[in-house]
Amino acid sequence: MREKLNGIVINIIKYNEKHNIAHIYTDKLGMTSFLVRLGTTHSARMRNAMFMPLSLIEFEANLQPGRELGTLYDVRRTASLMSIYSDPMKNAIGMFVSELLSHTIHEQEQNMVLYSYIKSAILRLEDSKASVANFHICFLYRLGQFIGIQPDIDSYREGYWFNMNEGVFTQSPHAGMKSLPPAQAQVLPLLSRMTFDNMHHFKFSREQRNEMLENILTYYRLHHSTLGTLRSPEVLKQLFV
Repeated sequence: MREKLNGIVINIIKYNEKHNIAHIYTDKLGMTSFLVRLGTTHSARMRNAMFMPLSLIEFEANLQPGRELGTLYDVRRTASLMSIYSDPMKNAIGMFVSELLSHTIHEQEQNMVLYSYIKSAILRLEDSKASVANFHICFLYRLGQFIGIQPDIDSYREGYWFNMNEGVFTQSPHAGMKSLPPAQAQVLPLLSRMTFDNMHHFKFSREQRNEMLENILTYYRLHHSTLGTLRSPEVLKQLFV
């Protein structure tokens, strides 16, 4: 049957000589995979351009029970992301967001709160006129609350360690568990106050930002075994001073 959907293109991979597979996070069905026909005509090239990572689209989908891949019809962009695709820094952040989401979101069910967060974050990145040096840190930290791994900031006390396995702050590290020492743990309450509106006011050195990125990714890996090694963070580590 056909269904009208809105979606966020997470990534696209080669399937065969005539088709790619687009992984799209949709407003009604969660993560869904679709066949995208390749071609060399002008209309085919225009259609393929709609499936760049993070593209915001609306479309009709034909989804057959028992089949893993759906078919797309009448695809239209709902927003132009020229800034993300043309600005090197925004583009690198977009690559990171795309890669991160492809590893952490797999549910094939509706989650409008998560969908709205991702969509609004993409639009904020596109429209941002201020520094975006902290965007990936802000996005990564705040994503945790939507996938159920947000740190328990209420348990923080000065001088406490952060137990990464349990997501809570403790007076001392626990044997057999991964913990951040107090000097690094104290950054988390600071990050909990960061938003896309105020992120440009937070001043970090490159070393501080890279350390935060690695620590949060380590935390994610403890709670998401599918995350694995990401390539895009290495690009981000070189960009922002």
